[in-house]
Amino acid sequence: MKLITAVIKPFTLEDVVVALEGAGIQGITITEAQGRGRQRAGVEFYRGAQYSSPYVAKLKLEVVVTDSQEKAAVDAILGSAYTGEIGDGKIWVTPVERVIRVRAGETDEDAIVN
Repeated sequence: MKLITAVIKPFTLEDVVVALEGAGIQGITITEAQGRGRQRAGVEFYRGAQYSSPYVAKLKLEVVVTDSQEKAAVDAILGSAYTGEIGDGKIWVTPVERVIRVRAGETDEDAIVN
């Protein structure tokens, strides 16, 4: 099993979710995040006032998949989050040792499929 973590631009979220669903991936965790890489500063608006922030608003997605779903999930995120502009984000994949579905007590692949 793998944990796929992606940091993406917020406006690409709906396309990413649709692409993941199309790849048969059902569960996803989404967290609002801020960060920076080559895309240094962001301009934000709060109560009508403009201000500059050293960080850019992003979304962090986390998806646990079976080994056989890994490529499809990465390809879905990559294809739907891509804009060709600086700040499109990052995807990384890490191994997962164990998963337990709290409600049913199912473990590992049974806990993430269906």
